[in-house]
Amino acid sequence: MSEKDEKSTSSVDYRGLGKDVFEFFTHRTAFNSAAYLLPVLESITKSNPGLRLLDVGAGAGSVSATLAQVIGPEGHVVCTDLAPSVLPQAEAFAQSLGVTNISFQTADVHKLPFENDSFDVVHCHQLFGHVKAPSDAIREMLRVLKPGGVMAAREGDKETEIVWPPLPGMLKWHKFDSDVVIAHGGSLTAGRQLLSWALEGGAKRSQITVSYGNWLTTEEATKETYARGISKVLTGPTRQNALQFGLSEDEIDEICRDTLAWVDREDATWLMLQTEIIIRK
Repeated sequence: MSEKDEKSTSSVDYRGLGKDVFEFFTHRTAFNSAAYLLPVLESITKSNPGLRLLDVGAGAGSVSATLAQVIGPEGHVVCTDLAPSVLPQAEAFAQSLGVTNISFQTADVHKLPFENDSFDVVHCHQLFGHVKAPSDAIREMLRVLKPGGVMAAREGDKETEIVWPPLPGMLKWHKFDSDVVIAHGGSLTAGRQLLSWALEGGAKRSQITVSYGNWLTTEEATKETYARGISKVLTGPTRQNALQFGLSEDEIDEICRDTLAWVDREDATWLMLQTEIIIRK
């Protein structure tokens, strides 16, 4: 890789995006992105209504805020992200829902600023596919989890991503998005590796429950969110970064045009396999 190529492939960073782009991610909630965990939380809160839940790499904070709603006012959620710039926006989102049993803190998943055995539940969503050494991250999350507590994670497998119809701009977006993940040390096969990472991170197989789900976008509202979110990313603060990464102006315009055209297609479908694990410590 040349010096020029090395510079370009490290230039795109989704952290600190503008509010309009940030809102793209707030469609993710505990109800559509952590449904596998909700029965477990319901069971835990019956005997421990004051549980403490840590949400790691929370980004937009929409899953964190809705998890706080699920566990109820006696419980508490600590919402963390590596990028301090996103936390005020996550806090504003929680306030918009009237959620008060939540706090916000900058934290690196590989070096969490909490004592051993601090939380009843530790959760992350779409994190390990974007970080280096995910098994080390899981080990650290288990460290701050109380004995008898639950760690939960959900990861997409980008190599299973299916888009129909295969409009050229949609395919270019998929390649660009995948290239960004790889450039930042992530993985396109996080879903299929999640169980292996958990075992490498110190969990025993008997402690782990595995389930599978998907992200399926066929309905009008979710199609609109997905497509307009892509358009905002490439017409907002990251457009210049996308150019530095290697996309041309014409390619960016084609991605935006085709994603918006895709919304109006009755046969438009977007699908990705999701792997979910629950570890009981």
